[in-house]
Amino acid sequence: MTTPAPRPAPSTVAATDLAASPVTATDPADDRRAVTGKRRIAFAVHLADADELPGLHALLRSLALSNPGLCEDVVVLHPGLPDAAFDAARRLHPRLIPRRAGGPHDVFRLDGYDTVLALTPAMVVLGPLDALLRLRTGVAAVPRPGPDGAPDPHGGIPDDGLLVVQRQDLDPAPPAAQDVPEGLLVPLDARYDFRALRLHDDLPVPEGVVVLNFAGAPTGGTGRGPAHAARARFELDDHAFRAACLARPGALHPDLLLHLALPLPDRPRPPIDLVRQLAEIHRGRGHHDRAVALLGEAVAGRPDLPRCHETLGVCLMALSRYEEAETHLLLATASPDFAPRAYGQLARLAWLLGRTEDARGYALAGLESDPTDVNCRAWYARTSERVAAGSGADSPGAPPGEQVAHVALFADGEENAGDKVLPEAVRSCFTADTGPDRWHQQHAHLLVDEAGLERLNARRAVIVGGGGLFLPDTAPNGNSGWQWNIPDDVLARITAPLAVFAVGYNVFDGQRYRRERFADSLRALVERSAFFGLRNHGSVARVRELLPASLREKVRYQPCPTTVARHLDPRLAEPAAREDTVLINCAYDRAGLRFGHDYGHFLAEMAAAIRAMSAWTQVRYAAHMPADERFVDDLRREHGLTLPVEPLYLLSNDAIRDLYRRTRLVIGMRGHAGMIPFGCGTPVISLVSHPKLAYFLADIDRPDWGVSVHERALGARLAERARAVLADHPAAVADVHDRQRMLWSVTRDNLALLRELTGLPDPFGNPDAGLAVPAPRPAADRDHTARPRNHA
Repeated sequence: MTTPAPRPAPSTVAATDLAASPVTATDPADDRRAVTGKRRIAFAVHLADADELPGLHALLRSLALSNPGLCEDVVVLHPGLPDAAFDAARRLHPRLIPRRAGGPHDVFRLDGYDTVLALTPAMVVLGPLDALLRLRTGVAAVPRPGPDGAPDPHGGIPDDGLLVVQRQDLDPAPPAAQDVPEGLLVPLDARYDFRALRLHDDLPVPEGVVVLNFAGAPTGGTGRGPAHAARARFELDDHAFRAACLARPGALHPDLLLHLALPLPDRPRPPIDLVRQLAEIHRGRGHHDRAVALLGEAVAGRPDLPRCHETLGVCLMALSRYEEAETHLLLATASPDFAPRAYGQLARLAWLLGRTEDARGYALAGLESDPTDVNCRAWYARTSERVAAGSGADSPGAPPGEQVAHVALFADGEENAGDKVLPEAVRSCFTADTGPDRWHQQHAHLLVDEAGLERLNARRAVIVGGGGLFLPDTAPNGNSGWQWNIPDDVLARITAPLAVFAVGYNVFDGQRYRRERFADSLRALVERSAFFGLRNHGSVARVRELLPASLREKVRYQPCPTTVARHLDPRLAEPAAREDTVLINCAYDRAGLRFGHDYGHFLAEMAAAIRAMSAWTQVRYAAHMPADERFVDDLRREHGLTLPVEPLYLLSNDAIRDLYRRTRLVIGMRGHAGMIPFGCGTPVISLVSHPKLAYFLADIDRPDWGVSVHERALGARLAERARAVLADHPAAVADVHDRQRMLWSVTRDNLALLRELTGLPDPFGNPDAGLAVPAPRPAADRDHTARPRNHA
């Protein structure tokens, strides 16, 4: 086939000045652990004096080389050493935090952390520490050694040993290790704090030792050659240490890799794979300009680097440098190994620019390279439908002046079920007819160019929302820094009344992103909007933080319309009977940010809750998208439990709502796995892994309806809460209705204001009657029997 011709583009990418864009591993992350309950973990090391600094350095080197994928804060407790004393240690670790302390007992009162793993400068780490970071109770330690150096089961907690402290169990904090109550001691196997004193007569270090402790062992002399050799492996200068880390098999933690690899030397030229890895880290953190700066120079004149050209093309696209991006992605298609992926990105790029036929051609080229490529197949289906319907940009139906433009994320295919229900719910707030006759659809990711601006201005109003559009990474662009791909100068020329409606600030706890471009675009958006409503008070507060004082009061609260669905559609009245089922939903996008070190704990606790609930109801799984089904696969593999799956992503909007309103309880992790059933009058329990779930529960004054995925007793709390809901289900439903009336009151007031500001008509007629009842749905639309699947 003939591949669509690219637009003219420069032959090389100009590298930006790295000095003007400093590269650090410590760009601030969005920290909302107080909301999500996510554990904050730290290593702690106490230094008695400056003589112990060399031991600290060896410990840090051993930690990085033995646990390359681990990078938590390292808090160094010291008696008042000068800050410069820690310069050498800072070169070894990107998250070193010196903190003045009164003594080693301060590890028990380390403010700001939930779990503290205390080490000493007499230790080196030889093996993985992951199992220790998964501990959740008490104070874990290898019992105090006896005369022969071996652990004494009755010896208590040693002063000079490894500790894993769960701070919530220590109130008040003990003055010393030996004062920890005996009932809190969690004994560890000796390999986690193995005493070098035991290795006399040149005994070898036993296989499987994780931490080797030289406390009390002479630094010189004979008889412990193998032990000292194990420590000597970490007596490296900075150059040798960096080389050892970069040469080590297995992925380095991104923070460590950036810290140790940068700045890149001019000579010799760094390995191209290392440059690409660094660029991928910058890309993952939204620093696409830094990725381009690294890769632009590396690939100049090198068409034989398809993987690098693909990464560079994707990063250029994220900066809205589309012509350059297309050039590099086309270079990546020269390799059969990377062609399908590159063609998928090219299809997306062409679609963003409104070149639907080119997008279809790129997707077809990708399928010819690999007929099984899922991304190219999805793009081919999406663009073929648009080509078949005609590529005219205007919606069918009423004249443009009688339509409302709607900017949102419009899901199709097997995409997120919540993003399919949401746009219809937004439109229901304004018109009884939610179809293309009254609404002009503008996907938020499509570039708003001059022709797009003309189409928006031809409508009677522009509604932006709802959903978590204030998110930097789903489809990054350099024009706005959030999901609507609109340059500031185009936004300033929108003349139709503009309303931002029920949008959410959707940044994850711990997520890094570039705030500058987003903040500038946000300011322009608020200035231009006649109405600016966000879907929870948490989003209101976060957005106000980014605005000048003069604009903050324009930001108001507007609940997500899915939460008031019963008031928008009288057909969603309480069903005559509900099925005796509980539906569970989990989410896996950005799993590291959701679960941290606690996924194994979460899965085990959910298994316990499901076993308990299955004794008195049927538990089923509601998948909003195919990736959600990982939960049932992991549950079966790790815990032998099988759940039937309701694939909501295959259902119509009516069928999704019907399923949720006929169950008795929904336990959901996705935002709309809580808001949609709530809007249908069904009780919910939220599995909090993202701030937005806690924000919603705070808005309805029901924080007890949420349980953090990091909760130690998650299984018991979930089962207890579910049993209480089901035991008095009518009262639970009545409580949902009561909370919903509050949200509906806010929504009605906002809609009245919107009509004044935008000139839109009142679709409700009688204020107490809600919408005029639409015609009955066809039977096919009511059917929700896409057959549940057993993941057996």
